Amino acid sequence: MSNKIPPPLVTLFFGCCIYFSKDFFLAINFQGSSALSFVLILLGFGLLILAARSFKEHSTTINPIKIESASSLVTSGIFNYSRNPMYLGMVLILLGLSLKFNPIGGLILTALFIVFITRFQIKPEEKAMQKIFGEEFVNYINKVRRWL
Repeated sequence: MSNKIPPPLVTLFFGCCIYFSKDFFLAINFQGSSALSFVLILLGFGLLILAARSFKEHSTTINPIKIESASSLVTSGIFNYSRNPMYLGMVLILLGLSLKFNPIGGLILTALFIVFITRFQIKPEEKAMQKIFGEEFVNYINKVRRWL
């Protein structure tokens, strides 16, 4: 694969950018934003945990940098609804941080995160998965969306 930066580090980078760019954007606060932020972050971590548990149950790699070592295609559980629930969880975490610290800049940066992860992580993973699992993967991508 062409990308050698672990997605959690990419998420951390974008999260830091959301926080540290808050002074460059108009501050927007509304009642309940902290609670909604907390819920989004909690949902994001929940998706990460569910997806990681599914990988462990199927005894396959969770490491997206070494996708070639995948031993099985996980299509059950949370993977029935999204082909990339871990990346979706990361997006929810970034949206939660955005609501808390920087709604306008955070939305822009979260959109850039989605573009970056899709281009440099998801698409190369999909090519590798198709090479490894062939028709089984093609059938899966025809049934389940990339994000939601």
